[in-house]
Amino acid sequence: MAYTKILLCLVLVVVFTASMSEARKRNTTHIQFYMHDTPGGSNPSAVRVAGQPMNSTSDMGAMFGFGSIYVMDNSLTATPEPNSTLIGRAQGLYAMSSQENEFSLLMTLTYNFVSGIYNGSSLSIVGRNPVMSEVREMPVVGGTGDFRMARGFALAKTHSMDQINAVIGYNVTVIPYY
Repeated sequence: MAYTKILLCLVLVVVFTASMSEARKRNTTHIQFYMHDTPGGSNPSAVRVAGQPMNSTSDMGAMFGFGSIYVMDNSLTATPEPNSTLIGRAQGLYAMSSQENEFSLLMTLTYNFVSGIYNGSSLSIVGRNPVMSEVREMPVVGGTGDFRMARGFALAKTHSMDQINAVIGYNVTVIPYY
């Protein structure tokens, strides 16, 4: 009798675990968009708020040197073209975080969706971004709305770069919280 109860409990645990695992696979969300990061020009979307003193506005070493911190409000679009459909804003901070021969950022940002099926929802990213790598992976650490308490990862790949302005393609995989 005791063995029967133990066996029944074990079977229930296996069935419950398998069904939860299958449900999570079905509800994984994949989103693709482009972020337009424009720290240069007459209407920047990212502004340097801290860092080494600069001798001039063209002092690239100080502008992007270790310790420089930027606040951003970058547009997110459906395609790489700047005039394509606006789907959201990337708002947050990035800091130049490497003292070595690598250009890496610490990214703390939120993707706020303002149109489409995720309108009103957001995803939060916190992680290291080794900018010169072809593909960079950063963790999704939460969100709001449809993505409340989500987890997952974002793959970033530079689509184009014009001096200091860049268009970055993002492929984000989100697993909802149950």
